[in-house]
Amino acid sequence: MNNTIIQEIREITPLIHHITNQVVVNFSANGLLSFGGAPVMAKDEEETADMASNADGLLLNIGTLTANELSAMIQAGKAANEKGIPVVLDPVGVAATPFRRTAIKRILDKVEPTVIKGNAGELAHLVEIPWETKGVESVGEGNADEIASKVARTYQTAAIVTGKTDVICADGELLHNHTGHSLLGKITGAGCLLGSILTACLTTNETIGNQALAAVRFYGLAAEHAAEKPEVNGSGTFLPHFIDALAYDPAELEMT
Repeated sequence: MNNTIIQEIREITPLIHHITNQVVVNFSANGLLSFGGAPVMAKDEEETADMASNADGLLLNIGTLTANELSAMIQAGKAANEKGIPVVLDPVGVAATPFRRTAIKRILDKVEPTVIKGNAGELAHLVEIPWETKGVESVGEGNADEIASKVARTYQTAAIVTGKTDVICADGELLHNHTGHSLLGKITGAGCLLGSILTACLTTNETIGNQALAAVRFYGLAAEHAAEKPEVNGSGTFLPHFIDALAYDPAELEMT
């Protein structure tokens, strides 16, 4: 992992504009603050473009999307593209309903994401690869490398397929991350907060592949560290230790 990426974030404190899942707003804000970024949550169409223009990165997450928020996302995404700041698109549960499928098509028609991040079922849907899903969860099995590569090619972006092994496709190269812990799957919004961390990493002066790998590897290491605490007995006790671990020095986590 390129530890200088994490160090740079903590020096510059990038402002990350979120239009995200309402279930995870507090968790995402606190997690990003612990990591070293600065969150802002603005979702009204009247101000989203202005907020994106003042930010260092933009996260678009459709977890609890409404029609008004869709318009706001498009306006913010266009403003971010014009400014040249990174845009992360998280197509949460895109396969679940026609509304979500149509919304993602509209966003991708108007906005150029820097990275599209999601679980295998979500990203497989974007490129018409058969995959079993249940609500917003991916429950099928298949070739995550193929999915990441096809999403990257189809949308001319970087792609991250999250899972037991995270797969990154950036600039034609496949990268893999094996850090993480099963307790991440037992808390609401683990993938959503990862999107915040990823967006912050994309604000640094590195290649997208290195930035993405630093984000997912650090996130997984923080989870592993938190889970090893003797007082952690499950998801409830894991959560505060995980937030704490996001503030650690990467070298310290790698020594755990």
